Formats: sequence, structure tokens, C-alpha cells
Amino acid sequence: MNANPVNLWTETQHAREYLERADLISHRGEGEAALLEFIPRITSRILDLGTGDGRLLGVVRREHPETEAVAVDFSPAMLEAARERFAGDSRVTVIEHNMDSPLPGLGKFDAVISSFAIHHLVHERKKALNAEIHGALNAGGVFCNLEHVASPTTRLHEEFLKRIGFTVETEDPSNKLLDVETQLGWLREIGFSDVDCHWKWRELALLVGVRL
Repeated sequence: MNANPVNLWTETQHAREYLERADLISHRGEGEAALLEFIPRITSRILDLGTGDGRLLGVVRREHPETEAVAVDFSPAMLEAARERFAGDSRVTVIEHNMDSPLPGLGKFDAVISSFAIHHLVHERKKALNAEIHGALNAGGVFCNLEHVASPTTRLHEEFLKRIGFTVETEDPSNKLLDVETQLGWLREIGFSDVDCHWKWRELALLVGVRL
């Protein structure tokens, strides 16, 4: 295992290999469709954390084309891909930032979204980031986290990996998976309302909370 696995995402080859297989992730489209249901009908600004190549933000903005958006990532290859996707779209700003550090001042948002990114953070930072997200939301704003979560047993984890074409030996060593229940509890503790897991397939889950 890499001694500093998070830094894998600074390596162009690692990021490109992920992008090549991203569309093949089982049931991913179902999770994205479920997420769309929770974006407020009237949404002016969206923050996408760990945007990657901007895939999820592109899906959301097809439904909400008039929104302004800020897309955050720290991988050079991902930033390049996101900037290419949104080239010429003045409503989208792509920002380089490593979520290991506190979010910069980006203003307020009606929706904060994330897709398979936050699980790369250590657990303490996950919780701190959730609190920062709560503070960045307008009243009525929503946090939608389409996330890779931990299975309750080793056997279920191994079965999930097999379903997506991996083994324990070949899975991404930068993953720091956490169970759904703990993460939902954090959101409630921080002050989010209507917190729930609204969609799940094995280790893929949609966690949602609203700031009242």
C-alpha cells in the first residue's frame, strides 16, 4: 500500500484510470437520478466538492441550467478535465483546493453536492467538512452526498468489490470508508434536518440533509 495514498490523486495516470472506468460503476446513474430529486427547484448557486471531471455537476446543471456553480478539486488531471468540460461556460468556476484543508470562503449556496470524493478524507476531516458545508448553505439549502460507504461486514465488502471488478488487493488504497449510520448521525448533530439515506446499492449511498 502507498505510504501516502491520498497523493495518488495528484498522479495523472491514477486519475485518468478512474475517469476511464467511472461510467462503468454499477448503478451510478440510479444514484445520480435520485440526487436530482433533492436539488431545490429554485437554486441559484451550487457547490460541487471533489468535482472530478465535472460529471455530476453537468448532470445537475442540465436540470438547472441557469445556476451558477463552483467546482472544487485538487487533482491536476481532474481539474484539467473539469475545465475542458465547462470551457466557455461563464456560470461555472473551477477552483483548485484540497479538501484535507478547510474550505476557502466561497460564499453561500443553495445546494452542495459531492460524488465519491469525501470518503478519501480521514474521518475527523469528514465531520469537520460536513460542518463547513452546513455553514456554507443558505436557509433551505441541501447537502447531497453520493458516497462510497463502508459495508457492515468483510464478506459484504468483498462481494461489493467483486461486483465492480476489484479485489481487496486491488481496491483504491486511498479509500477511508465509513458506515452510513455514523455519517447520518454526524449530519444530525451538526444541525441538518430531514437527514436520511435516500438511495443505496451495496457500498454506494446517497446521504442528504437540509439546513433550515
